[in-house]
Amino acid sequence: MPTVSGQMMQMPLSISSLIRHAARHAGDVEVVSRRVEGDLHRSTYAEVERRSRQVAQALARLGCELGERIGTLAWNGHRHLELFYGISGSGRVCHTVNPRLHADQIAWIINHAQDRVLFFDSTFLPLVEKLAPQLASVAHWVLMTARAQMPADSALKNLHCYEDLLAAEDGQWAWPEFDENTASGLCYTSGTTGMPKGVLYSHRSTVLHALGQVSVDAMGIGSRDVVLPVTPMFHVNAWGVPFAAPMVGAKLVLPGSRLDGASLHELMESERVTFTAGVPTVWLGLITHMKAHRLQFSTLRRTVIGGAACPPAMMRTLEDDFGLEVIHAWGMTETSPLGTLAHLKAKHAALDAESRRALQQKQGKVIYGVDLAIVDADDRPLPWDGCTPGQLLVRGQWVVDHYLGSSESPHIDLAGERWFPTGDVATIDADGYMQITDRSKDVIKSGGEWISSIVLENIAMAHPAVHEAAAIACHHPKWDERPLLVVVRKPGADVSAADLLRFFDGKVASWQVPDDVVFVDELPHTATGKLFKMALRQAYRDHRLPGV
Repeated sequence: MPTVSGQMMQMPLSISSLIRHAARHAGDVEVVSRRVEGDLHRSTYAEVERRSRQVAQALARLGCELGERIGTLAWNGHRHLELFYGISGSGRVCHTVNPRLHADQIAWIINHAQDRVLFFDSTFLPLVEKLAPQLASVAHWVLMTARAQMPADSALKNLHCYEDLLAAEDGQWAWPEFDENTASGLCYTSGTTGMPKGVLYSHRSTVLHALGQVSVDAMGIGSRDVVLPVTPMFHVNAWGVPFAAPMVGAKLVLPGSRLDGASLHELMESERVTFTAGVPTVWLGLITHMKAHRLQFSTLRRTVIGGAACPPAMMRTLEDDFGLEVIHAWGMTETSPLGTLAHLKAKHAALDAESRRALQQKQGKVIYGVDLAIVDADDRPLPWDGCTPGQLLVRGQWVVDHYLGSSESPHIDLAGERWFPTGDVATIDADGYMQITDRSKDVIKSGGEWISSIVLENIAMAHPAVHEAAAIACHHPKWDERPLLVVVRKPGADVSAADLLRFFDGKVASWQVPDDVVFVDELPHTATGKLFKMALRQAYRDHRLPGV
């Protein structure tokens, strides 16, 4: 018997529909942002939607075709938000570039993406001027500021003023409709095993991710919330918050580049923020500031912490000393990024406080749209007993299929289903709560940023006095992890720790340089000749880094 189609309207899921909905039904709700110019800018969703249409018109005037990638190097601010919608909503691809990467990686990413236009905050003008000769695909440079703040002279050709571009357009332009599977956004992984990989999101995946995000068992953002995403918009689109907040009409507060404890607390209090999201390092700075000045939160009630494991002591402090609900979360660029969140089930209400906290300290359970599995080395499913670790797999509506520019699929076939291998090792308990237990790629996670151990080892071994080197993660009370370099000198060679660390200057970003060097006679190896990093981590688990 033939299938029968439902008789419902066909309305494609599109990013422009989010800002159109916000402008129509929450047009007077504020969007507040701290700009790089130093002022606090106030706008509304209606104004953001209008200016986003002007962005789309300006891109057309610059000759940008549908599907072309448009790069951004910017902090969380109203102009960046306008670009999110003006670029993607007009059928182009918004490519957010992480300015914290090493300059060579930034250049590689922009060239790989073939960005046609690069929008950037004035903070990054020196960086862009330095990189410009290497960026062959970029035809136009747009400084995200007003005419009064434009530089008197710049090495950049075709340098445009953002506000001038928008002022030249009337905003009388209709959002186009196209297939919901059209590409909308592009983010790159941090390049922990080689060069970064591009993850190309679609309108469909982004809207579905936002729908999942606002559910009660996820971030639970609603129209009565005041939302401040501390996570930068170049970190997987600020974890999707710029799409979720307009979806429900929540007031949005964007902190710009000032992410220190004092600035964040002042902004949260003055704007009466109720919900925020960020990595543990940011919270450490905020806690330190608040304790030193005996401060509290008057309106903040909930926070999502991800990007790195939230230390139990931090979770306890935020809950007991500051009255916050801490929602532990896990995700990755390849999952848009929402994967799991540690909300309790009804059955857990009868548990004692410590048992509930033990569950909340896990990375949590999935929401609809995502599924998990763990497998052994032969891709055989492992039990969900909370004890057996295995390779963590994920699949879902907003999970990557393959990387930009690659026809090869990274997926694993499991019982006829396609699963993405995350590179993490985890356990899953009988209630579906997942906990990361190790990292199969030996990356180092410092303050929510990834550092490649392989890159550090390759640089160290390029030094004429180094025979062999291994980079491992070493515990740090502020940054969670910092790199420790374990080195074997060449026979008869002499090099100090200070000399070796100076050798990293200019080769990686300054925050990626190891904190310390330990010299040994030999490094442990596995039976196949690979570095036995598990043994190294065990040997140096109590190593005290300088200044700690």
